[in-house]
Amino acid sequence: MPVTRSEVPVTVELPGRAVAYQLAAIRPKVGGEITEIPYQAGAEVEAGTVLFRLEDESLEAELAAEEIAVTSAEAALDWARDTVERYRKLSGSGVSLTDVQSAVVALAQAEAAAGATRSRLQLARLALERTAITSPIPGIVAVTPFSVGDIVSANQSEQLTEVAQVDPIYVDVSESRARILRHRQSIDDGNMQRPGVPIDARMTLETGEVYAQPGRVLSPGTAVSATTGTIPIRLQFPNPDRMILPGQFVRVTLTIGQINAILVPQRATSRSAAGQLTAFVARDNKAVQVQLTEQGTHENAWIVTDGLAEGDSLILDGLDNLRDGAEITTVPVTIDAEGVVRDAAPDNEPAQEDAAATSAQRDTPGPTSTAAAAAAATPTSSN
Repeated sequence: MPVTRSEVPVTVELPGRAVAYQLAAIRPKVGGEITEIPYQAGAEVEAGTVLFRLEDESLEAELAAEEIAVTSAEAALDWARDTVERYRKLSGSGVSLTDVQSAVVALAQAEAAAGATRSRLQLARLALERTAITSPIPGIVAVTPFSVGDIVSANQSEQLTEVAQVDPIYVDVSESRARILRHRQSIDDGNMQRPGVPIDARMTLETGEVYAQPGRVLSPGTAVSATTGTIPIRLQFPNPDRMILPGQFVRVTLTIGQINAILVPQRATSRSAAGQLTAFVARDNKAVQVQLTEQGTHENAWIVTDGLAEGDSLILDGLDNLRDGAEITTVPVTIDAEGVVRDAAPDNEPAQEDAAATSAQRDTPGPTSTAAAAAAATPTSSN
């Protein structure tokens, strides 16, 4: 069947790496001995879940001492306040102005001392609360290198464990700045249309399985790498089943637009010594080699914008030793999604590829070859 033009999605496939949505390093804010590790490594926890408990006897004693100090300071404050009021009433009748001023100074000192002791009491309470080390975010808890009985210190450099939130999950990729500019120029020139919806993002796992959940582009980078000439792009994917874990390598396919073009199976093409993409078409029972202008790939086909005309019969098979101008006989064939050429259905069912194709097989003794639109060729004998 003849090749036809259609609106073809333009996609780019980029390697990427998964990054946790949130990642919290857990470190102690107070020192002491670990008395309990109540969580299971790999378990999912909520924000506020206790992950470690430290011994708290010494901090409880410090808290009790600070409570006593506050009580004492508040008693001294009450005495100093009463003294000022009494001296002011007796001023001029046995109490001098100097005595009143001294009492006012003593009251200010008592207020300052009481405030300081209250602050120390609050710090002691916070220190005691911090012996229960909790998760600040929901997520999955990693294995800890510490065990019960280990001594830790406040704000130590080594983390006790980490909590990673993986639903949703980020995927970081990088795209060539030059290719971005070429696509933008194609859009400006009217050769490619922008997608009418946000860019469709699909992910392929290391196993080759296509991830079921679509993603979205969050933010492209604002600077080009000086070493690679690429721009970082962050995407976000739902991850309810935790199929994607931080650090995992994946491939992301982005649909960036669509273009009016002809899909040409890659098996029907070859590259010249100069790197030019070429293919053979059947015209007047002869094989004609044409040069193609491609704009990337779609599945197993080149997206060809120039070099073929609608109605051309593309030769798919029998390409070995085929030369430009060789006489051929065309035979109808089809090509499936895996790129396998098969005999065309006898009832003229539509081919599985939108592009037309021909298969050519050269006869060994004679100058004539057999070719057909999408099927294995049947050689004809020469006269």
